[in-house]
Amino acid sequence: MKFNNYGFIVNQMHKPKQVPKGVKVKAQLEIELRKQIFYLRKENSKLRKNIKISTNETVSLPDQNSAVNINKINLARQEDRNQKLKKANAQLIMTSVELQVAVEEIKNAKAEMHHLAHHDFLTDLPNRMQLYEKIHLDIEWAKRHNTKMAVMFLDIDHFKSINDSLGHATGDKLLQSIANRLRSVVRSTDTVSRLGGDEFVVLFSEFDQIKTLIPKIEKIREVISLPHHIGGMNIDISTSMGISLYPDDGEDSDTLILNADSAMYHAKENGRNRFYFFKPEIRRKISTLRTAEKNIYAALHNKEFELFYQAQINLNDGGIAGVEALIRWRHPVDGVLSPVYFIPAAEECGAIIPIGRWVLHEACRQAQAWKADGLEFNIIAVNISAREFDDSDFLDNVCEVLNETGLEPSRLELEITETVLMKNIETSTAILHALRAMGIKISIDDFGTGYSSLSYLKRMPVDTMKIDQSFVKDISTENDDVLVKAIIALGKNLNYKVIAEGVETLEQLEFLRRNLCEAAQGFWLHSPMPRLEFTKMLKQPMLSWPGR
Repeated sequence: MKFNNYGFIVNQMHKPKQVPKGVKVKAQLEIELRKQIFYLRKENSKLRKNIKISTNETVSLPDQNSAVNINKINLARQEDRNQKLKKANAQLIMTSVELQVAVEEIKNAKAEMHHLAHHDFLTDLPNRMQLYEKIHLDIEWAKRHNTKMAVMFLDIDHFKSINDSLGHATGDKLLQSIANRLRSVVRSTDTVSRLGGDEFVVLFSEFDQIKTLIPKIEKIREVISLPHHIGGMNIDISTSMGISLYPDDGEDSDTLILNADSAMYHAKENGRNRFYFFKPEIRRKISTLRTAEKNIYAALHNKEFELFYQAQINLNDGGIAGVEALIRWRHPVDGVLSPVYFIPAAEECGAIIPIGRWVLHEACRQAQAWKADGLEFNIIAVNISAREFDDSDFLDNVCEVLNETGLEPSRLELEITETVLMKNIETSTAILHALRAMGIKISIDDFGTGYSSLSYLKRMPVDTMKIDQSFVKDISTENDDVLVKAIIALGKNLNYKVIAEGVETLEQLEFLRRNLCEAAQGFWLHSPMPRLEFTKMLKQPMLSWPGR
């Protein structure tokens, strides 16, 4: 410490360091300010003590016989004491003021800490903690006044695609825009909260009938769907919403939010850009889906999935035109399961992404192994689901698999359904061109079941067209005969290789041959086989194959 000429401590108070904002930082600021207050109080006490000592000082006169000297000395000492007291009082006043400032700073820091702890940092909306407190209060109010309250769970459709394509900074600004619009359309008694990501919750307090709630929900959906002007561009979005009611659908916060969330997922599964009120059957379906998801991921971990292979036969010479990889689940209890028993659930819960990656990698690895052994298979065909095709990492994953397995891109054919390709034509065309640039072949699967536009179809870099088995199945009927002939003719005019799926009778096979269909696959020719069995077949002379 530094002392002045009068023995008083010179105030050398250090202000807290400048630090970034945040709850933890504010907590540290409070600690620093409390240390400062402790220091000021300590200095206060020392100053008071010094003043007391100064006041009680006695003068020892050098010359007791001189009255004049006594008066001069006493006056000087009195003046010195007065100066000391004046400076001490000034320092006490300064210290008290600084102490009060420090107390105010702590008070403000506490208020900001409380706000930050209860609000979302990006949108400044109430966060999960504040939401649960508000739901509890609204429930208590509804109980006392015999009214209803509602919890609406809101999720932005395809928000991940916006983040991936436009960047997270734009995604954050979009979330702020959504938050502002939600604030603008709800009552002051209602609450808008952000749980995280693109998930919001709106609490509607105190209403009597659902019919009074529906217009408010429609207004929110309408406002959110208006273009959001961000960074010089207009972004159009939609939202899926689920609503649960108190006391009908739950009597506590957790149950109401869970059921509203389930209703929201039901809205997504049924086309998005809509809302649903919770019903018990929705919860049962979600529970079944969660169980299926858990079992599917366990099967991946336990390596219970395996690939079967089905030959595509050239109808001109009976040789192999290609091989399609088909997934099966070798269930420890139920045996070998067809994809119809687990793929729909995998697509709904998102497990189709890791499953699809495994299938692609395993199929390419096996194809490369056949090639290394000198076994001819022409191409390996792999089905791509809608979720895989829409995934932002799809192209990178395909490239990575080819690099890891060493398979030539020209040996790989990706089968994509007509419906998936037509969903977003511009994006689909760009992805197909990227795949073609890598040397990969493209096949339109289940052709004839979607709504293809021939003008768009001509723009897409496609190699193969597969006639859906629903047309082949009833090939003996007059109308289906005409359709199949037309599809074969269309494929040939577009220079596509045409493959018929689901050939199960000799009559179907002969019809396809007569109408110059290039290749076919189905149980009449070859059923799907496990790896070892199919490899054994590849080693046999072609003359022994069915369909020759």
